[in-house]
Amino acid sequence: MQKKPYKIPKKTPTIVNESAVAYLKTVGKTSSSNSWNPNVPFHGTQEEWWEHFNRIEQGEFMSWEEHQRKFKEWKTAFLANRLK
Repeated sequence: MQKKPYKIPKKTPTIVNESAVAYLKTVGKTSSSNSWNPNVPFHGTQEEWWEHFNRIEQGEFMSWEEHQRKFKEWKTAFLANRLK
């Protein structure tokens, strides 16, 4: 198979950005409410990931049974309000 030559003007700069990087440069820096953005990839070392997970685990957690009980209470109240 022959190599196909591409004609790119030399004066035109070729810039390739990932969409997440472009998003971070335009929108991500203006958002001061939350430093984490799910649209921007998180690159880090293993230690940074473990620190990230440990911070999440230190947050408010409840047991599965407690979660199910609260959800059933919420669902009952929600459906009761919809039927009114």
